[in-house]
Amino acid sequence: MTDHRHNEPPKYTKLYLDKKNGKILGVCAGLSDYTGIDPTVIRICAVLGLISPAGGVVFIAYILMCWLLDDKPEDMFESKAQDAFWKAVRTQPKNTIRDVRHKFREIERRLRAAEAHVTSREYSLHKEFEDLKKD
Repeated sequence: MTDHRHNEPPKYTKLYLDKKNGKILGVCAGLSDYTGIDPTVIRICAVLGLISPAGGVVFIAYILMCWLLDDKPEDMFESKAQDAFWKAVRTQPKNTIRDVRHKFREIERRLRAAEAHVTSREYSLHKEFEDLKKD
């Protein structure tokens, strides 16, 4: 039987193990990548959780995550900008929606300005003068 998970494109908002940046098995690095929290903070919290009275639960959760999570694909992002974009989507989706909405409004404003310029009398007159110069 083949594993169909490897044939699918990576899901940018999914939690993965980040073994490339991990210290032990990549769980803390994966959580850091997913949440946007510094990996050192995640690792300190994990160590404090292990030495706390609930250390057994933290250890079991860590092992379960190692077992259940897929490795982060090496070629998941084509560029650093794409990586930064998807990290922002995961950690602050409302801000990302606001930013995209703002970008579309700015594009629409510029498009309307260009349309107004192209359909203006001055543009037509200038174009006619340029056409006369060419002849």
